[in-house]
Amino acid sequence: MSHHIVEINDLYYTYPDGTVGLQGLSFRITHGESVALVGENGAGKSTFLMHLNGYLAATQGQIRIGDYPVVAKNLDAVRRCVGMVFQNADDQLFMPTVFDDVAFGPMNLGLDSADVEKKVEHALQTVGALHLKHRPPYRLSQGEKKSVAIATVLAMTPDILVMDEPTSSLDPISRKRLIRLLKTFKHTKIIATHDLDMAMELCERTIVLHKGKITADGPTRQLLQDEALLHQSSLEKPLSMQNCPICNSKKEEKFSL
Repeated sequence: MSHHIVEINDLYYTYPDGTVGLQGLSFRITHGESVALVGENGAGKSTFLMHLNGYLAATQGQIRIGDYPVVAKNLDAVRRCVGMVFQNADDQLFMPTVFDDVAFGPMNLGLDSADVEKKVEHALQTVGALHLKHRPPYRLSQGEKKSVAIATVLAMTPDILVMDEPTSSLDPISRKRLIRLLKTFKHTKIIATHDLDMAMELCERTIVLHKGKITADGPTRQLLQDEALLHQSSLEKPLSMQNCPICNSKKEEKFSL
């Protein structure tokens, strides 16, 4: 079985304070798929992502990453397969320089210094951030931090790329650059996002969560045209699918003359 495959079976999670996070999720993501995970704040998107490499342990149900059930004894292998990019890049960058941050993972795999340097330079070059390698992360812009956070994951050569709100806090140019970058990746991608236009560009499939349950799972364009479904999840159509009110008002004026 390919390590790019994710299988979820009847997944439940309840937080220690009794808050219900997930209620019976079941689905399968196959090799090379790009899947958007959408829903209102509190729908369970981030909670689900934290299960994929064992940051949270299911209250009930099973997760399988390729050949590995996500259980304590398999976490090292699972975490080599699944690369997680957090919503806040500052949660991922903690070393004195960009190079040190990107090198941290490969070094902990026991690679020699020459191999570590090759991995770091390749990962930074892939995200267009090689020129930042000697900079302290706290001096970077939000877009630069996001690129470096992705590089820290790519340096581990994961099979599955998991991202939580990757375009949040980015200016329009940085957002476009990130989308272009993600289009080049051949990884299986799971992206939790409120940016439905990005979902349209990157993901052929979308899973909609509402109150910890799956309310829809299907082709992205089809689901994001379903106004009733989007309204239920406190979402709106992507801007690219909305009619321009200014243009419409001009058309109405024209027809009324």
